[in-house]
Amino acid sequence: MSIEVLALIALLPILVALVLMVGLRWPATKAMPLAWLTAAAGAVLAWSLPVAYVAALTLQGFVTAIGILIIVFGAILILRTLQHSGGMETIQHGMQNITPDRRIQAIIIGYMFAAFIEGAAGFGTPAALAAPLLLSLGFPPLAAAIICLVFNSFPVTFGAVGTPVVLGLKFLAPSVDAAVKSGAAVNFSNMGDFIMVVGQWATLMHLAMIFILPIFMLGFITRYFGPERSWKPGFAAWKFCIFAAVSFSVPYLIFAWMVGPEFPSLIGGLVGLGIIIVGAKRGFCMPKTSWDFGDSSKWDPEWTGSVSADASEFKAHMSQFRAWLPYILIGLILVVTRIPQLGLKAMLASQAIKFTAILGFKSVNASIAYLYLPGTIPFILVALLTVLIHGMPAEKVKLSWVQAIKTMKNPTIALFAAVALVSIFRGSGIADAALNPHSYPSMPLALAKAVAAFTGNAWPMFASFVGGLGAFITGSNTVSDLLFAEFQWGVASQLELPRQIIVAAQAVGGGMGNMICIHNIVAACAVVGLSGMEGAILKRTVWPFLLYGVVVGIVASLMSFVFLPNLF
Repeated sequence: MSIEVLALIALLPILVALVLMVGLRWPATKAMPLAWLTAAAGAVLAWSLPVAYVAALTLQGFVTAIGILIIVFGAILILRTLQHSGGMETIQHGMQNITPDRRIQAIIIGYMFAAFIEGAAGFGTPAALAAPLLLSLGFPPLAAAIICLVFNSFPVTFGAVGTPVVLGLKFLAPSVDAAVKSGAAVNFSNMGDFIMVVGQWATLMHLAMIFILPIFMLGFITRYFGPERSWKPGFAAWKFCIFAAVSFSVPYLIFAWMVGPEFPSLIGGLVGLGIIIVGAKRGFCMPKTSWDFGDSSKWDPEWTGSVSADASEFKAHMSQFRAWLPYILIGLILVVTRIPQLGLKAMLASQAIKFTAILGFKSVNASIAYLYLPGTIPFILVALLTVLIHGMPAEKVKLSWVQAIKTMKNPTIALFAAVALVSIFRGSGIADAALNPHSYPSMPLALAKAVAAFTGNAWPMFASFVGGLGAFITGSNTVSDLLFAEFQWGVASQLELPRQIIVAAQAVGGGMGNMICIHNIVAACAVVGLSGMEGAILKRTVWPFLLYGVVVGIVASLMSFVFLPNLF
């Protein structure tokens, strides 16, 4: 089959998910199993993969989904534990003392706190933690989820202490070494230098949206969730948005350009969080008037879910330090367990339940690193410690666990199907004539090649969208880079474009793809009680995703053809 036909077949599962979830408003519990079935049928009928191999890939996806579900469960358990301990109401009381303005709260929690958590942990953790926190402050559940999904974009390229760049680009090492040995005019001497350079250019591609996105999103929120239905109240907070962007981007750029890709998001989020909280308390760059979502009784029923919070009156049940201590512990534990030099990362990651040669296929393996998953350490661990820290009675502890477990039904069904689909997508391009008799590329690669053939020299404008496609399909910037980095390098070489610029666009695209990633959307819906409303979120997050891609495409094109015409 031609690459165009293969691309269309690979596109079908995505179209099925989009049409059912966005067009027909089906819940992910129904839409994703049908999308998985479509992918499985395409793998067997078009790629001629054995049915048993597709079944093995599906089981591999199920194992991976269990790991994601542990993260979701841990996040929900933290929320329920803090709700029943009185800690969440104390946090709400303290946040209102900083500012009752929902726009500023969205920046503090959704933009800055989530950036720090992304820099430390990744794996969809920020939305799982930050969205429930916004919900508890009185945000409509739909708004809370959208804010956290969209803002979890520019930090993602350097999330989980640089994993998407450091690990995601590892397959480029032979190509980089060959380029250096060829004597070409390159500004890197080895793979480490190349990763550093890619990270540097990625920060510049993100930079415009670091400033644009908070202003756009506040306007978006007031337009679609505010009583005025106007962009104007959101845009009125532009000064604080610029203040927040500067507070984040300065340490973000310094660490990316001077140190490496491991810490830009983590340090940027941590330093920026401290600066903007102090600034908000002192009224620096604050809007003249406070803004709220209005009377919750007048909210559109689509905005609300099964988890609710009464935002009318809050009182402190303990000190602010004691209330925030679980989140402080989460941040500290994530940092300590994610920095390789401290030694704990390797130890925790090595403890895994392994599933090798699933159904007899040596290439199909999976594992659950049960101690390294954020869901266990620190989420569940901290939830248990909170019982002691906040002095919770046994009946409230039991209620927290029961409610968290009950919430897991719908996300379990949706994630099992979604991650099984991802596994089929990734495994469809296996280099084994017995399993892939036509030697077809994987489904995502077929899509990418078809797009590249169509765009030609305009590729810099579209390179980030391929990274976004990878994150949308796989749920991971790291996996998107693993899938497409070699392809991006090849396209850049063929079109004589600067390789590091195109690879950087791939890394940036993987970050922005988190906005529309099905895994993250399902997880965010679960933690704010919106399971079944995934389509409502997807149809809204796609607009900032497209805006992000256009801006990055323009910047990448300028870098490739105007500012850096002779850069390898």
